[in-house]
Amino acid sequence: MNANRKSQFLIGWASRDVTPNRPVLLYGQYHARISEGVLDPITVTALAMESTHDGRSAETIMVSCDCVGISESLLAAVRKLLHVSLPDVDSQNICLNATHTHTAPDFSAVDPQSIGSLPPGTGLSRKELGILEREEYAAFAAGRIAEAITEAWQKRTPGGISFGLGHAVVGHNRRVAYFNGETRMYGKTDDPQFSHIEGGVDHSLNLLCTWTPERKLTGVIVNLACPSQVSESLYQVSADYWHETRLELRRRLGDKLFILPQCSAAGDISPHVQVGKPAEERMLQLRGRTQRQDIAVRIADAVTASLPAIEKEVDWNPPLVHRVETMELPMRMLNEQDVSEALAEAEKFRIQYEALKKNLAAHPEQMKKPRWYVEITESYCSMLWNQGVERRYHSQKTKPTQTVGIHVIRIGTMVVATNPFEYYLDFGMQIKARSKAVQTFLVQLAGDGAASYLPTIRATVGRSYGALPASTPIGPEGGRLLAQRTVEIIAELLQET
Repeated sequence: MNANRKSQFLIGWASRDVTPNRPVLLYGQYHARISEGVLDPITVTALAMESTHDGRSAETIMVSCDCVGISESLLAAVRKLLHVSLPDVDSQNICLNATHTHTAPDFSAVDPQSIGSLPPGTGLSRKELGILEREEYAAFAAGRIAEAITEAWQKRTPGGISFGLGHAVVGHNRRVAYFNGETRMYGKTDDPQFSHIEGGVDHSLNLLCTWTPERKLTGVIVNLACPSQVSESLYQVSADYWHETRLELRRRLGDKLFILPQCSAAGDISPHVQVGKPAEERMLQLRGRTQRQDIAVRIADAVTASLPAIEKEVDWNPPLVHRVETMELPMRMLNEQDVSEALAEAEKFRIQYEALKKNLAAHPEQMKKPRWYVEITESYCSMLWNQGVERRYHSQKTKPTQTVGIHVIRIGTMVVATNPFEYYLDFGMQIKARSKAVQTFLVQLAGDGAASYLPTIRATVGRSYGALPASTPIGPEGGRLLAQRTVEIIAELLQET
């Protein structure tokens, strides 16, 4: 392929709207939420790049999706479609990442724990509720993703890239530590026992820009350490703050601009302010903005302030290398105490669920009330979540590791390195500090992953959601091994010509 083409760098962009046209179950909480309308569209955006030197080509395709996570079934479905539409493209060089909005449907056709689904005994099917079946939406989403990738690849034209660094305050560490040694996600900071915020923050804004030969800006990767979950509990479909960010950037830089969001290592980060909330809320009122609009302005300010410097160094034929590697990470080893504590919690939720189920059977008229399903689904899903600890305890005896796929992509003197977890910030900082690249873009929730947390040692000591055994199949040891191997691959790629 491309054997007769002169040395050049080719770039193609495309996007698709993946907003459902009927009510769906929204994904991202431990209770079901049936969408009650569309606040704003959700999209997928694809960037295809190909470098050709002496008849040899290298390629990479990055795709950002407004969803919670990227599942194995979604990847498989997209790759199957691309084998037909792009048979000459290596589908392993396609990397999907999630923005982690909690107000989008599940892109996966498989959901082992039924988190967010309506449990048995509610007496209503998805069809009776008038909501899309998961398989139907997953097929639709996979088709749109494949369309975007195909169009981006087919529209490749000569161009150049430039990259740079800005800063914008978007993310805050969400783990609140107390004097007794405990940590709570979103814990109260006005508590007299409040001690400190457990972890750090990363306000860096990594930017990769693409240009036509006439130096017209065509698109930008915006990479920052914060998931898109300002409005995580809404009952409406939404891309969260990335919607406002797209609008603001296009207002300033052109309505045809492609924007590809990436979430850096941010397993313990969110956009929710933990300290000084009244002051923050007052400033939003004075500015006449919502929090999402304010975040959009901060990001757009950082992008536009950085562009004059970034566009000074456009590389029209940067070296391109895409490495895909699988590695075995050690499971977080569970003990009998972990199991007994989790089963005790599961039993509490089982009793609660059975009582709600019995009450619902006796009073079916409750189903006519708005959001009648919230409490029963939360107890059901929480029961399953805790029961999973026992299953892992038994499976770890025969399967002590988990296979994980990562991508490391070199583009000139910068790199993009992915992982499939909600990867705690400390690990990301370890990689950035030791990386041999001029600039390192980390991307969490990329590739095949169940959006599980990968916590630090201090988080597991503090415990609470996001660091408990039930939510962390891989523990701190695995996080460090992943960081170490990522740093090694980056060094290897930078040695290649």
